[in-house]
Amino acid sequence: MVENRAADREVLTEVQGSVLVITLNRPEAKNAATAAMAEQMAEIIDDFEANDELFVAVITGAGQTFCSGMDLKAFVRGERPSIPGRGFLALTQRPPTKPVIAAVEGYALAGGFETMLACDLVVASEAAKFGIPEVKRGLAAAAGGLLELPKRTHRAVAMEMALTGDIYEAEFGYRHGFVNRLTAAGEALEEAIKLANAIAANGPLAVKASKRIITESPGWSEDEKFDKQAEITGPVFASEDAKEGATAFAEKRAPQWAGR
Repeated sequence: MVENRAADREVLTEVQGSVLVITLNRPEAKNAATAAMAEQMAEIIDDFEANDELFVAVITGAGQTFCSGMDLKAFVRGERPSIPGRGFLALTQRPPTKPVIAAVEGYALAGGFETMLACDLVVASEAAKFGIPEVKRGLAAAAGGLLELPKRTHRAVAMEMALTGDIYEAEFGYRHGFVNRLTAAGEALEEAIKLANAIAANGPLAVKASKRIITESPGWSEDEKFDKQAEITGPVFASEDAKEGATAFAEKRAPQWAGR
């Protein structure tokens, strides 16, 4: 993947080892999402999925805020920051098969909050603020918030957030389980990259399989769950990486993953 730091792009990328850092880049609008951002995100995510040297992505926002949702002025003009079949910012309906971490400073609201929920893990600073305020605008959190939030926290918490549209402090998210790690203000990205590197040190096939099972298994019946799990883990156990992992452990060295 070619890194893109052009200041006029609405989504920037930077490769740090095997970690891809994606930055939403409309700080003057609190990173409110546009159709152009969604199109750029679709391209970036496709490149990330296809690149065997990238294992984890971190999504953050410029200007000490994550994403305040869709650009309402653009919405009034008929523009939506979504891709058919892929969702808000090309992420909420069909996330990548590889792990994605949200690094949240400032506001993660509406579609921004739903983008955060589409990530597998969340690192937030104490300055982060969360909410799905769509009901206050006569809308509903249809980009995944109403579907995903009850999976990440208690039903009652999801119901309160969805029906009041209120904004909640970072500690609320941490206490109720949809934030994995809480940091001091300004340190969310640094901590998210540390977490990404800890994941990227592991076997990529095993990581992808583990994510897939955790994501898909809630829909499996009791009778089929171990068979379905075996379909996913079988190729992992038979892989070159599995042999390398065992050999590296025996030889007391770091494994060299091949991704096959």
